[in-house]
Amino acid sequence: MHLLTETWLKNAVLPAILAIVFIETGLLFPILPGDSLLFTGGLLAAQANPPVSIWLLLPAVMVIAFAGDQSGYWIGRAIGPALFHKEDTRFFKKHYVTETHAFFEKHGPKTIILARFVPIVRTFMPVLAGVSKMDYRKFVAFDIVGAVLWGGGVTVLGYFLGNVAFIRDHVEAIFLLIVLVSVLPGIVAVAKKLLNRGARPAARQEAELTVSTNEPTR
Repeated sequence: MHLLTETWLKNAVLPAILAIVFIETGLLFPILPGDSLLFTGGLLAAQANPPVSIWLLLPAVMVIAFAGDQSGYWIGRAIGPALFHKEDTRFFKKHYVTETHAFFEKHGPKTIILARFVPIVRTFMPVLAGVSKMDYRKFVAFDIVGAVLWGGGVTVLGYFLGNVAFIRDHVEAIFLLIVLVSVLPGIVAVAKKLLNRGARPAARQEAELTVSTNEPTR
């Protein structure tokens, strides 16, 4: 907290929050901690010597959240169909798109608002809106509401909770807990991958042993 409120790093808090929010919502990078980041920004803005004023943070976050979805929409209009044929990479999985499509089909236009609160879905929802060539005026109208509710709402929640005495007195522990929760899904994913990698050779050895045991003797 000292580094974020008393050193030059406090000047990087607002740009870092805005950059990450835009990358997650506008550049098809779904594994960034958008919700916890906004909450943390509000929490920091509630401190005695805040690195950023809540009156600057709030409008900036809402504008960037809106701009990110606009970027995603026009990416969908331009190259979206290619996403359905894109091979899996470390950061992109085709099932992200199919799951988002199912979510979109279930909830319709209000998905633009609801998806803001669902990790991964909020990254690909504007792209699918662009792919489907959703009426742009309707998309903008719903997107403004979503940006205000998500960008503003989560930030304000962090700000008001940051003014609660217990949270204010234990803000460093809570900050570390937020960081842990943010990176936990990544840790779990890596752990599962390593366990599966270790399980495959064992399964292969067991299968080979079974085959050799069942071979007829001469």
